[in-house]
Amino acid sequence: MIIYESTKEQFVGDVVNELLIDRLYSSYQEKIGRTSKSEIRSWENSLQKMSNVMQDEDIPRDAAVAIEFNIPNTSKRVDFLIAGNDGDQDHVVIVELKQWEMVEKIESRDAIVKTYLGGGLRETTHPSYQAWSYAALIEDFNENVQQREIRLEPCAYLHNYRKIADDPLTDVHYEEHLEKAPVFTKGEIQKLRSFIKKYIRVGDRNNLIYQIENGRIRPSKSLQDALNNMLQGNEEFIMIDEQKVFFEEAFHLALECIRTDEKHVMIVEGGPGTGKSVMAINLLVKLIDQDLVAMYVTKNAAPRDVYSTKLKGDFKKSHIDNLFKGSGSFTQVEDNEFDVLIVDEAHRLNEKSGLFRNKGENQIKELIKGANFTLFFIDENQKVTLQDIGSTDEIKRYGEELNAKIVYSRLTSQFRCNGSDGYIAWLDDVLQIRQTANVNDMGMDYDFRVFDDPNEMLKEIEKLNQLNNKSRMMAGYCWDWPSKQRRDVHHHDITIPEYNFGMSWNIEKTWAIEDSSVREAGCIHTAQGLEFDYVGVIIGDDLRVEEGQLITDHTKRAKTDQSLKGIKKIAKEDPARAHELADPIIRNTYRTLMTRGQKGCFVYCTDPGLQSYFKERLQRVKLHMQARQRNLYLVDEQDGYGE
Repeated sequence: MIIYESTKEQFVGDVVNELLIDRLYSSYQEKIGRTSKSEIRSWENSLQKMSNVMQDEDIPRDAAVAIEFNIPNTSKRVDFLIAGNDGDQDHVVIVELKQWEMVEKIESRDAIVKTYLGGGLRETTHPSYQAWSYAALIEDFNENVQQREIRLEPCAYLHNYRKIADDPLTDVHYEEHLEKAPVFTKGEIQKLRSFIKKYIRVGDRNNLIYQIENGRIRPSKSLQDALNNMLQGNEEFIMIDEQKVFFEEAFHLALECIRTDEKHVMIVEGGPGTGKSVMAINLLVKLIDQDLVAMYVTKNAAPRDVYSTKLKGDFKKSHIDNLFKGSGSFTQVEDNEFDVLIVDEAHRLNEKSGLFRNKGENQIKELIKGANFTLFFIDENQKVTLQDIGSTDEIKRYGEELNAKIVYSRLTSQFRCNGSDGYIAWLDDVLQIRQTANVNDMGMDYDFRVFDDPNEMLKEIEKLNQLNNKSRMMAGYCWDWPSKQRRDVHHHDITIPEYNFGMSWNIEKTWAIEDSSVREAGCIHTAQGLEFDYVGVIIGDDLRVEEGQLITDHTKRAKTDQSLKGIKKIAKEDPARAHELADPIIRNTYRTLMTRGQKGCFVYCTDPGLQSYFKERLQRVKLHMQARQRNLYLVDEQDGYGE
């Protein structure tokens, strides 16, 4: 969707004759239905500056101009486009407009700067990176751009920004991005004109703006090839046993849905470590390779950030992020707008979307509506907030409402926790989530330890992490996550004074794979959906033992925790109801954290009673194993094998 489209000559005339704002406002009202003239006028200065740029006789009068192009399937908008030809090749120049007056360099992060936004100094992407990433997004998913070989030329124009010596905006730290999309500032109008004239020497003869606006959404071949190459030889994404069986079923069902134009919903249920995410990533890549529009969707940002980073491989900045979406991105979705939506961690879906949970109708319904084939991976025992509504019954209900055929499958084999279903069952019994036959048995050999000192647990995690960067610390949400000092790893959010212990919550979104993040702790929101070799879990004051029974206490959760938002109000009106709601969330939180480790899980408990309880349960496991080994030895002796 484009808000305004004209020729260069008409655009300049509309600005000079003070008609542009009224025309933009009318177009916005017609196409979007909500805006204000004050919002439109906020662009007036930038568009006046672009009018000055365009008043160059060598820029063709019939060059096409477009304002506010909404990139399909995203909330991203390209500020200004100029389309034409250099004499041999069609080009569209993309101009990202900024009214910034200052910038601070962020040395420690790629493509990030600080500037004043929304009344405060905030981190945001460098304008060159932003312009380039928008161009990359269009190139990757617009079939007309791909097939008609329309070249996109991104740049940024900061018309209020005056450069100084050793300017942070053009620092060598951002060189890679400046080369892909140059930035022009106040006093560099001639340079920007030269950039435009390099690509636009004759007018738009091929309706390029129309081609871009109406191009079919299809993944590019280069993106397909890159994804396939990145999966090859990557052991983290290799499927085995029933993973492969369910993968093939889902893959062929997706193709059949597209062929017959019949809506299907597939639900795959499985506990921790059954390989749901591995299947999801493989499906994403295979479906993209079949020219289908597929997206990987989660409520939780942690798996999206980590998997997109892993798939990038050697491509430091690629277009792969565009395939990973939050579950709140589909409030305006059209019927079957996508071919396939792959929804991981579906138990975490919410009813409403947006920061204030006031957008959309229902995330489950929107995801089913938006695709021919919607695949939900779910584990209802991993619901960890009051807002989590994802359930098999709800998915079936909305699927039937939208006339979708429902397919249900269940993954059972464990690929995490040393392949041991027994550990999961034992942990459920220990956390008193459900009674199981594994009271004293973890099944296979799993490295479970209880530490008396959190410092010693951290040392062991650091030691194990040196092997392959796959060991991490985690904690229950009993310590505040402050907005201040968030970038300071030396600021200790989690403190246990009696042991002189302190560490920060995780700083980077990709803390799970950053070498430097081993001394940062993940919480339920940044660890769910990920896996490691070893995890060290600090169990806070929200879980304790009284007379042999595990007691949850929602009043011990941090004020900044959104998992139990609204529980205080419920507790005032109905304390029993508040406990009923909070109790499974607290237990599920620790169940989820304690099943992130493939080879081992270490725990430290702030409650001495709980510490003793875990030790006692672990001792019973050891005694059970010793007894079993003695029995095996006696059997061997009786059979003559003990000699």
